[in-house]
Amino acid sequence: MRHRYLHCDVFTDAIFGGNPLAVLPDARGLSDAQMQRIAREFNFSETSFVLPPESGNTRRVRIFTPSIEVPFAGHPNVGTAFALAISGELGPLAGTRTVVFEEKAGLVPITIERRAGGAVFCELSAPAPLSVGRSVSPETLAAAVSLDARDVVTAVHAPAAFSVGLPFLFAELASRESLARARTDPAGVDALVAAGVPADVHLYVRSGDDFDLRTRMFAPKDGVPEDPATGSANVALAAALAHFDAQPEGSFRYRIAQGVEMGRPSVLEARVEKRGGAVTEARIGGASVLVAEGTMEVPEA
Repeated sequence: MRHRYLHCDVFTDAIFGGNPLAVLPDARGLSDAQMQRIAREFNFSETSFVLPPESGNTRRVRIFTPSIEVPFAGHPNVGTAFALAISGELGPLAGTRTVVFEEKAGLVPITIERRAGGAVFCELSAPAPLSVGRSVSPETLAAAVSLDARDVVTAVHAPAAFSVGLPFLFAELASRESLARARTDPAGVDALVAAGVPADVHLYVRSGDDFDLRTRMFAPKDGVPEDPATGSANVALAAALAHFDAQPEGSFRYRIAQGVEMGRPSVLEARVEKRGGAVTEARIGGASVLVAEGTMEVPEA
């Protein structure tokens, strides 16, 4: 059984930057086990499988890491929309259009825009409202990423779980030097699991240069030692920062760098709307590029 795939780099305008993604634009006939094996074969942080919609929207999309299926993720949505657009699966692309993907976390609207020079920019809306979950001590967080508790900043929030569709544990660090030193520690990550918080850790610093934020994300329990660009984490971070901001209303924008320490620099652009003291919408987007396309032979289940 042959299946077509497209290999894209997401949240970048240059090949070999950003976050790699494999997209199977027609995954009909594949079982859950086959999808998981394909994701393990590509061994990217995620692989997406596109299916006909069940509720009248544009497509149904399933997303797998090398080890598990996830209900929502950022770069697979941005990259899948890009792949379907440039391959003609969505018809002619002129100006701006919106597609809606059906996923386990809910409906994910994505705006696709062909910009000057031909670049295709895709921006998703988070499928769920911001939720703020359990927190842990700076010491517990620091032990999980081989840092000292003094590297952790708690002026705005303690290390805590935030989600707009997929939960992560977030912590602000004191400096880019602290961010660069971070490495996961297996015993420390196990302690996060024991504490009942996500073991997917998203670290950030306030950048003060060409970017508002610089981030790193580690998800060793999901088979992702480090991720070059994590849309689902960064959109939750943007929503949380707007939530904690003293302004009761406003529009917030964040330009975010990730993947620099891995040699895969990524650029993510987040937008958040806040009304009446509550976050009402969180969006994240970026450019993508096509790296390769082909077909793969998938053995029968």
